[in-house]
Order: sequence, then structure tokens, then C-alpha cells
Amino acid sequence: MSKDDLFQHGEVPADFQFSERVAEVFDDMLARSVPNYGQVIEMTAQLLGRFLAPGDRVYDLGCSTGNTLLQLARRLDHLALRFVGIDSSPAMIHKATTKAAMYRTREHLAFQQGDITAMALESAGAILCNYTLQFIRPLQRQAFLTKVAHGLKPGGVLILSEKIISHDPVLNRAYIDFYLDFKRTQGYSEIEIAAKREALENVLIPFSVEENRRLLAEAGFASIETFFQWFNFVSFVAVK
Repeated sequence: MSKDDLFQHGEVPADFQFSERVAEVFDDMLARSVPNYGQVIEMTAQLLGRFLAPGDRVYDLGCSTGNTLLQLARRLDHLALRFVGIDSSPAMIHKATTKAAMYRTREHLAFQQGDITAMALESAGAILCNYTLQFIRPLQRQAFLTKVAHGLKPGGVLILSEKIISHDPVLNRAYIDFYLDFKRTQGYSEIEIAAKREALENVLIPFSVEENRRLLAEAGFASIETFFQWFNFVSFVAVK
């Protein structure tokens, strides 16, 4: 796994993009930038194991390098689920496909390049949208989540993980500081932290827990609960 050193010299050439250079280090970036990333995948496996039937289709929208689906395929092998990862980045899909080719049950894994806001979703048992909605323009999010709800069969589940903001300024400042401390413990320098924040500004736009709940309710989900939170990172499960 290549180390994330994209911002080690502080250069910010443009807004953050999921380029070939980013894809090469993305696994390390996730592990060092998303608190409890592995634990959320494990909890997702538990939820899917409870709600899904054998042979169900599972979409991962914004699948990046395929890590989540590869781990779920291993943990839920007994259900023979059909996993489909979709991402707009050719570099991410290439990396995901390369990794899947070495997987024992690769016939249950498919990765497609495409616009997740436009591609058709067919009668899914579950749809995953992890740290992806925050990159969709705010005015498009309601229509996107409504489309996601329509792509689920009755009783299907959406797993949504997001970076969030708090509208309480004192708590929001504290959450940001805790997150910056987390990144320092993962070996990122002050220069790297500042450069990445600048690159993500106006690209990653977080909503609050309440705002995300409202979007999910308007999309038609009957049950909406958080199942994990670490300060300004939250995971929801929503049942159609």
C-alpha cells in the first residue's frame, strides 16, 4: 500500500480530485484520515448480515478502490451476495478491478465507472454511500437520495457515512480540533493538514446530523438511525 504523501510539500495545485495519483495512495489516505474506518465496515457487515437475503444485490456508490466491498464479500461469503461498485474515477475503478481479480469469489464482484447520480439502480437489498454524499453538490443531494431509495427493494437498507458539522460553534470547533489531533497521530504534518484542507474547501461540503436525517426522511426512508459516531464522523442506517 503506497503512502499518502500528496501534500507533504504543501502544494495545492487545484481543488481535490480523485485522480490517478490520488487512487495510488487512497487506501493509506482512508486508513489515516477516517477515524474507525475499519470498525464501520465491520458494523456494516453485521447490519447487512441481519437484513439481507442470500443472493441480494449490494451497491457501493463512490466505491473508490473497492476496499469496502472486498471486505464485505469476505465477511458475508455465506450469503452469496452480488456486489456492484460504482465510481466516476477511472483510476479508482482500475485499482478496484485489479484487487478483485485476485479475490477467490470474484464472480460476485463487479466494478463500473459511471456517474452515481445518473446510473440506474436495480432492486437492491442494500446500498452503501460512504463519505460520498459530502462530495455531491448540496442542491443535488435530495434528488440523489430519492433515487437511491427508489433503487432499494422494500425493506432494503442504505448505509450512509459522512463527515458532519455541528451548528453549535463551540462543539464544532472542538470536533474539528479533535480531528486535527487524530490526523497528527496518524503522521500527517501541519503542512500536509493545512494543504489538504485548502484542497478540499468548497469540494467537500458537510451537513449536520439533523440535515442528513431530513434528507433521508424526505427521500422516503421509514426508519433512520445513527449506528456510529466519532465526533464529526457519523454513520446512518436507513430502512426503506
